[in-house]
Amino acid sequence: MKIGIYGQFYHKNSGIYIQQLLETLDKNGVEVVIEKNFLELINLHDEIDKTYSHFSTFEELDTSYDLFFSIGGDGTILKTITYVRDLGIPIAGINTGRLGFLATIQKEEIKDTIALILDKKFYISSRSLVTVETLPATEEFGVLNFAMNEIAVSRRNTTSMITVHTTLNNEFLTSYWADGLIVSTPTGSTGYSLSCGGPVMMPDAESMVLTPIAPHNLNVRPLVIPDNQEIKLQVSGREDTYLISLDSRIHTLPNEATVVIKKAPFKINMVVLQDESFLKTLRKKMLWGEDKRN
Repeated sequence: MKIGIYGQFYHKNSGIYIQQLLETLDKNGVEVVIEKNFLELINLHDEIDKTYSHFSTFEELDTSYDLFFSIGGDGTILKTITYVRDLGIPIAGINTGRLGFLATIQKEEIKDTIALILDKKFYISSRSLVTVETLPATEEFGVLNFAMNEIAVSRRNTTSMITVHTTLNNEFLTSYWADGLIVSTPTGSTGYSLSCGGPVMMPDAESMVLTPIAPHNLNVRPLVIPDNQEIKLQVSGREDTYLISLDSRIHTLPNEATVVIKKAPFKINMVVLQDESFLKTLRKKMLWGEDKRN
């Protein structure tokens, strides 16, 4: 078995859990390849007896990997997908961060959890993504023109609202007068969109949701649409440019640029333990039903 490992930060008190992970994988004869910068962080804080191979870019990965461990929080998983992309390698998130809605494996349970994963006692939750391009075409996003949570446009360098003219499959929907607009996947429905009043969607829902950010049009509401719709956004405002974010990656676009958003041609495979589920995560992470009257 061949496993890749990625992490962004070396969290305080997480060293012992990283050691447990590496030792468990080593005892089971697993070939481990660690992202170069994260490997340097590990070596900086801990003495590792074994020398590990490393990777730095997507081009150094291939379909020979059986699994990919993401060590951190949900933001680390969103960064991990920029390495995995369309290779279909299942991603298992080990939570050393805070909420851990995507990174559901708790660091305190690494030994038992890794044993279950190596015994293939898990299932795959395939997550849809969205892609973005601009008209006229630019090289602004490069190959990283996709997002697993959401794509959002928002105002830049101003306290004034922007107007987001929106069409679905070339039919005019409305003009949002707001701080911005979020186009969320089902996975992202529990993130930025939710904090702006959007609905929670099941991960396998074949939908997207348009959620305005602090709209001044008081009668607009989040809108759930089929994920086969092509969304076009044209922004106008007092500034000549606006911001567009793809998960945590932020770019600046001129007002003349029309944004085209649609479902990506590939999915990300997330590892889910057999005794876990999206509904269980909702209850545990969002405290659904945590009312003493129940």
